Amino acid sequence: MAQYSRIEVATIMKESGMVPLFYHPDIALGKKVLKACYDGGARLMEFTARGDFAFEVFSELNKYAIEKLPGMVMGVGSITDAAAASLFMQMGANFIVTPSLREDIAIVCNRRKVLWSPGCGSLTEINRAEELGCEIVKLFPGAIYGPGFVKGIKGPQPWTSVMPTGGVSTDEENLKAWFGAGVTCVGIGSKLISKEILANEDFKELKRKVTATLKIISSIRA
Repeated sequence: MAQYSRIEVATIMKESGMVPLFYHPDIALGKKVLKACYDGGARLMEFTARGDFAFEVFSELNKYAIEKLPGMVMGVGSITDAAAASLFMQMGANFIVTPSLREDIAIVCNRRKVLWSPGCGSLTEINRAEELGCEIVKLFPGAIYGPGFVKGIKGPQPWTSVMPTGGVSTDEENLKAWFGAGVTCVGIGSKLISKEILANEDFKELKRKVTATLKIISSIRA
């Protein structure tokens, strides 16, 4: 069962401004990644469940976060159907992120009052997601649409909360463009938790990058 309601998760997303994305089949490595991100100031993690037996890895990481990392909000991404969403919610997922708009996922998440963030690529999809109760829409892939798309939809719909994923980096110029366009938060994967960091197990560098990125976001917003 989720430790945080959808409203609580949405609030944390808005306050933090960043959701790190990560997947690796190694549970021990995953715990070190979680700890480095947590020590760097992150309070959200989207586990992108793309590998075989990913549910087993997430289950262990979420147990670790609950026991050792107070306030760390674990969610799951790359969910493509309601059955998978239900499985991960049973393991305590606090939010569900999808690559596309799936109404079956909206139904099962809303039933449990768990935040779900669907990948949308048009104003029509965004409108439908909001009609289904979506708090924060995922713009995916962000690189295809860019900050200009966000700025365009925020004109007629200033109430829409957007989280771009894909095409977001830790560079200040990139972050300024997205937050200047009006995004609520950003999802960052390999540009933050890089293959090099994982290969070298350089968790000190990961902690530094997380802290630096959150600081940049905070200064932009100020």
